[in-house]
Amino acid sequence: MDTNSLKKFAQEARVDLQNKISFKIDYVLNEQSSARRENPRAVQELEKKINSSNKTKVIEEVAYTWFNRFTALQYMDLNGFNTVRVIAPSDGMTRPEILSDANSGVFDNSIISENTENIVSALLDGRSASNDPDNEAYQHLIVAVCNHWHSAMPFLFEKIADYTELLLPDDLLSNSSILAKLREAMTVDNCQDVDVIGWLYQFYISEKKDEVFARLKKNQKITPENIPAATQLFTPHWIVKYLV
Repeated sequence: MDTNSLKKFAQEARVDLQNKISFKIDYVLNEQSSARRENPRAVQELEKKINSSNKTKVIEEVAYTWFNRFTALQYMDLNGFNTVRVIAPSDGMTRPEILSDANSGVFDNSIISENTENIVSALLDGRSASNDPDNEAYQHLIVAVCNHWHSAMPFLFEKIADYTELLLPDDLLSNSSILAKLREAMTVDNCQDVDVIGWLYQFYISEKKDEVFARLKKNQKITPENIPAATQLFTPHWIVKYLV
């Protein structure tokens, strides 16, 4: 397993996701945003969440939620758990298989509801106006898959709250998108073992862990929300086996 490439990706992804979600929050909360007209309840939930916590914490929470789901879906794609690949393309193709199928009018109805199929089809054939129909359709497909896996793995795929869905990063299909970088890091070789998920988590929080310990050296106490970054480190399988 190439942990160097995983570390580089995870640390860059954390910054990239938080920046994109910060931008998206500002857009969504704008008084003139389309989100306020089309999803008023979700915007109200977002505002309530920010007021009960703060904007920075919401950004961190949503960023990690999507990072966790993206990495899990890629691992599942490459190990045959998804009947249709969600992040990875079909062999010889460049776009995610689930989107390529949707463009051909093919949907797995055990995963994709009739309502989502209608929304996606309308976007892809031009019946629904959109500045980026492929990307918008793909977002709907990802949310549907995440909610599908909730019943089997609720600890990993909690039902997505409306505001979390609303803050899904816009760019998921370009060559510079987080998913393009994810596919480069989470290769078939790197995904031979489920340990890859643990390493990605540790690398994702590594810079925050360093920040927490730097503040500790200045006699600043570790706050409850920072305890995971300071204490939750990945234990490789061989160490677990030895201890057991």
